[in-house]
Parts: sequence; structure tokens; C-alpha cells
Amino acid sequence: MPIVRLSGTVEGEYDANRKSRARMLYTLFANGWDIYNSNGDQRITLSNIERKIQESDAFVFMPGASLEDLFKAVSIFVGYQTLDPHLFGKATAILGADDTWDPLLDLLDGLQEVGAIRQNYRQFLMIAHSPDEVLACIDKVRVEGLPDIGREKLMANQSDSFSNPRPEDYQANVCVFCSASMEDPSYMIEGYDLGRMLAENKLGCVSGAGTTGVMGEVVRGAAEAGGWVAGSNVPHIIELEGLPDGLSSFWLTPDIYARMEAMIENSDKFVVFPGGAGTVQEMLALLILKAAENPLMVGKSIIIYNRPIAGSTLGYWDRLLVLLEPWKDADLFTVETELVGLIENVKHSNEQR
Repeated sequence: MPIVRLSGTVEGEYDANRKSRARMLYTLFANGWDIYNSNGDQRITLSNIERKIQESDAFVFMPGASLEDLFKAVSIFVGYQTLDPHLFGKATAILGADDTWDPLLDLLDGLQEVGAIRQNYRQFLMIAHSPDEVLACIDKVRVEGLPDIGREKLMANQSDSFSNPRPEDYQANVCVFCSASMEDPSYMIEGYDLGRMLAENKLGCVSGAGTTGVMGEVVRGAAEAGGWVAGSNVPHIIELEGLPDGLSSFWLTPDIYARMEAMIENSDKFVVFPGGAGTVQEMLALLILKAAENPLMVGKSIIIYNRPIAGSTLGYWDRLLVLLEPWKDADLFTVETELVGLIENVKHSNEQR
């Protein structure tokens, strides 16, 4: 039987979402689906999420989204974007998206508007208003498949890990999460400048080792300034994009979650630069780990670069900050709106390993 993974946690016998969950469980089970996490008692972590994806044939997200649910949903969309072979032909539906889902959906809408997401994400994270609609969505994908994401592999992966030690006079490693698809010249120039300034200030540059978009410019800026530049990537993304020149160290990992873990483990500070769904995924992972006081994030600072959008009164990450509103006073991250302020924050943050 096909297996569907249900999101969510059941908070005791008086949980307001128990009835909708029960209806969803009945509809799926009565129509031939076996169900993972039916009781809402399974936890997803960076170390097990890829295995959970491999085990499942479809994904259903329930009302009352937690931070982990938002992370899982955007992670699955990023998997679709990067042609993760373990997501081929697997549907994702969100039942009755309520106000707990609104900030994420608004954020993804905004990223589509600025060109950071090129696909119609709602064709992949399908919104359904009843259990029957959920069933229709996931059954349709089983028969017809998913829409074309609009990307093709360019090469075979022939990369392997390699390592060169960071110079002894370097202060710290700074991980930059940003877009590999945006090509707006102003973002590209700032990405190059950020990479250059990291090198000039004896700060190691860690990234997703992409060749394109803002990410490619960050790497190029750091490398051309003679900096120590490291990154992590996975075989199926390398087949889409290749690897940039100038890497000092590279960590090949089997999936995007191990990739994030390698980047986090080898970094002391994090900059959330203009990006797309992958950058949102990475920010949520940092927040989940830091809020839980996970050893990977203890004593490490997160800086969101909320630069103004040209021709607008809005900042690039305004909608992300709305999503993160519940954590704004918890000292989990800081916000900068100018590149000079960003690099000064990075240089002088007291949170270092």
C-alpha cells in the first residue's frame, strides 16, 4: 500500500485539531493509504528527514502548523526545485491552510514577486479545503505526476570532498545563505562585495557551493580577494549547476539536510542574504536548532540582511520577519538593512566559538 506522512503533533485529548485529523485519517485509510505519524508523536530532525521522505509516497500537512511543519513543507518544495530523486512523483497537500500557514504562504508569494522563486509553488504545495480534496490532490499526482519544475541536469557529478585548513590568522567562518537563481544586478553586486569583504576582514566564507546567482557571486568575490572559501553540496544539485572555482574546502554530502548540517557545523556565524525558498528553509533550520539549544548552534549568531527592495518601501525579508515575529525578542537573530552595517555586525559579534 502507498504510504502518506501526516504532519503535526497532537496536544492531548482536547487538541482543537483532533477532529479534522480524525477525518483526514479516515479518508486516507478508507481509500487505500497507510499513514505515518497518525498519532502525531513522531519528530523530524535534520538527521532523519531525508529517510522519512524516502519512506513516504505523499505528504499531508494539517492546520495548526508548528515551526517544524513550516520547515518540512518548504524543505519538500526545495526538494522539488532541485530535482531530488526521492521526491519524484510524490504529492504534497496542505489541508485547510489556516492563519498558522499564512505567514509562510505570504512569504513565498513575495519571493515569487521578486523573482527568487520561478515556479508556481502552489502547484507543488497544493492547498486543499477538505479531506476529500486532499485525497483528490495526492491521487491525481500518483496518476499524472508533478508539473515540470523547469530545470535539467547539465553534467554528471564527478566531485569529491577535499579540505585545506583555514589560515591561522582568520577570526571565524561566516556561512552565507542566499539565492542561486536570482540574477538582479544589484543583488549580484552586493553578493560579490560581501564575499570580498569577508576575505578582506580575515573571515572564512562558507556557502552552498553554487555557481549561479547571488551564491555564485559571494563565492567569486571571496575567492578573487584571496579568501578561504568552503562549501557543501549534493550530487543531484551539482549535476544541475556544477561547482564554482576557487573553493579551499568542499564537503560532498548525500542530501540537502546533511549539506545544511555540514555548513552549520563548520561555521561560527550566519548571514541570511536575499534568497529564495532554500534560504527560508536554511533560516528555519537555524532557528529550530538555536531555539532548542542544539550544540551545533550554541554561541553562534544569525544576522538577517533585510535590504530595501528597489522602488519599494519594503525590505527584502519583511515577510520573513513577520513569520519570525514570535521569536523576535528571544535574542535568536539580529537584523541589518545596509551592507556596511552587516559586515560590522559580523566582525564584532560577541558570539564566537
